[in-house]
Amino acid sequence: MPDPDRILATLRRAIQCFRDTPGRRGRVVSLEGAAEVLVSGDLHGNLENFRRLLTKANLAQNPQRHFVLQEVIHGPYHYPAGGDKSHQLLDLLAALKCQFPRQVHFLLGNHELAQYTQRRIAKGDLDLNQVFREGVGTAYGGRAPEVYAVYQELFGVVPLALRTPNRILLSHSLPPASRLDDFDPAVLERDVSSESDMIPGGTVHALVWGRDTRAETVAAFLSKMDADLLISGHVPCDDGFDTPNDRQLILDSLGSPACYCLFPTDRPLSLADLVQHVQTL
Repeated sequence: MPDPDRILATLRRAIQCFRDTPGRRGRVVSLEGAAEVLVSGDLHGNLENFRRLLTKANLAQNPQRHFVLQEVIHGPYHYPAGGDKSHQLLDLLAALKCQFPRQVHFLLGNHELAQYTQRRIAKGDLDLNQVFREGVGTAYGGRAPEVYAVYQELFGVVPLALRTPNRILLSHSLPPASRLDDFDPAVLERDVSSESDMIPGGTVHALVWGRDTRAETVAAFLSKMDADLLISGHVPCDDGFDTPNDRQLILDSLGSPACYCLFPTDRPLSLADLVQHVQTL
């Protein structure tokens, strides 16, 4: 069993680091001092791909590089005794945030939101929320309720969106066209998301669950967010990435091929420029 006292201390430090991230306003972070950004797609507990991304990021040798992860829980990797092992990636992410508090960022995804709000999310016959809790129980035994509670606290503070100096927005997804009229970017800049924001029909829920990638929807969303381009995840990509319109790059880092994007922030970029900076693990 991992040392629960050690992981609890690390998680609590990481939560404070997320709250104290430079450039943070509510749950939106402007990436201050970033010369370049390495952003992944969904990981869903894939520890090997995380290790590869970490090697590529090489944060200690690149102090102006920022590293952005998204959707780390609810994966296909299970303990023999039962339960989802993806909490291990949360543990590693927390330790990394403590080590590089200015450079490491974690975008809330729909799976983290579902776990946080306890709104059932399923794959086949599996209740992914319950399987995640079972995995925490397998790892931490009698201390699992304490650890799980701090995971939930972490989900409640991590960013919903990131902004780069060259007007690129990073978020897990975007609202569908049917929700854009009601979508209020100011909600994202609140320190605490209300329950109504996080349920279907709310701004936070719409941001992380939408799959409307039509050009007109993305353009309207970016106008509301005062940005030029969008990098997101959420949608599986056969090639590890996709460009479903002329202003959006989708990344997928779970399977093979798995892709990430390492791009500069010191000059304006087009979508074609971003694609040139997509790399395969």
